[in-house]
Amino acid sequence: MTGKIRLFESFQQATYPLGGHAKRNVQVLLDALEKIEGSVEGDTYGNGKLIEDFQSKIAEYLGKETAIFFPSGTMAQQIALRVWSDRKGIKRVAYHPLAHLEIHEEDGLKELHQIETVLLCAKNRIVRLEDVLNIQEEVACILLELPQREIGGQLPAYEELVAISAHCREKGIKLHLDGARLMEILPYYQKSAAEVCQLFDSVYMSFYKGVGGIAGAILAGDGDFTKEARVWKHRYGGELISLYPYIISADHYFEQRRSKMGQYYEQAQELAALYNRCHRVKTVPEVPVSNMFHVHVELPIEQVEAALLSVQQDTGIGLTPYVKQYDQTICYYEVGIGDRYAQVPKAEIEKAFQLLDQRLRENDLS
Repeated sequence: MTGKIRLFESFQQATYPLGGHAKRNVQVLLDALEKIEGSVEGDTYGNGKLIEDFQSKIAEYLGKETAIFFPSGTMAQQIALRVWSDRKGIKRVAYHPLAHLEIHEEDGLKELHQIETVLLCAKNRIVRLEDVLNIQEEVACILLELPQREIGGQLPAYEELVAISAHCREKGIKLHLDGARLMEILPYYQKSAAEVCQLFDSVYMSFYKGVGGIAGAILAGDGDFTKEARVWKHRYGGELISLYPYIISADHYFEQRRSKMGQYYEQAQELAALYNRCHRVKTVPEVPVSNMFHVHVELPIEQVEAALLSVQQDTGIGLTPYVKQYDQTICYYEVGIGDRYAQVPKAEIEKAFQLLDQRLRENDLS
């Protein structure tokens, strides 16, 4: 059995996994359905009270005129950029080089829509106002991901977002928010979702990440935008006969967790501080700005996997199911705080991190 498989299995068997909400099993749906009467009418091809009420509620939460529920964020965001490209008559958009559309969607935007992309900055940092001001090509839309997941969930200052938004409006460039983790950044900015979203022409938000639903996403904007987006949703095959299992779970966990984002944010800072006490460990960001961060360890990946495996087996604390190579000298993994963290005794967490520091030091000497 390889180290990677053993690490994954030890995490799955851990008494106290530190990240996320719960296992992604059928219980997630059963809990959401517990208080729903069987006589409640489902949606049919995007119509019906269930889906329409939910769309209206989330549109109001985001401060937008209208919203459409999608089965996936991949579908929603490709469609958003297609709508803005058609409006402008320019098949070119700009975003971070580690945007989801660039690295996780098999070039769907380029292959399905022939939309060219401009990469705004270096991979290891956030998009800044200067990057937007220095775009040489004409673009229809700029996409900003908040937080920037692939570099640890980093964020620009809110004032810089305001400046980027003002520039885009002055130049007639549409600004789209990849808000897959929108709710998770609100405690840091000390803003409502509507206040953040007013800076953007369109907004995508996920319901299975920090919210913890089964799947699904919202795409929000003005009435003309969502009207066009719904046509594209049908063309993509996203207008399923019914989406109510996704909608019910999205609504249930949205209401259950919308008030907990500040708690997750504070707990992420607490956990990052414990990591930063360990041998050759650094979190990115050093002080988290949302409920997530990356753990960087400056040791060979085999030594890090062995140390983590030992800690998880000896303490029952689940730190991570995987480790990836970052560069020649550093490996890393992602941490995202949810409901689980508060359920773990603090003394057990402290003990696990004392042991992690010890194991990393021992492996560094071997």
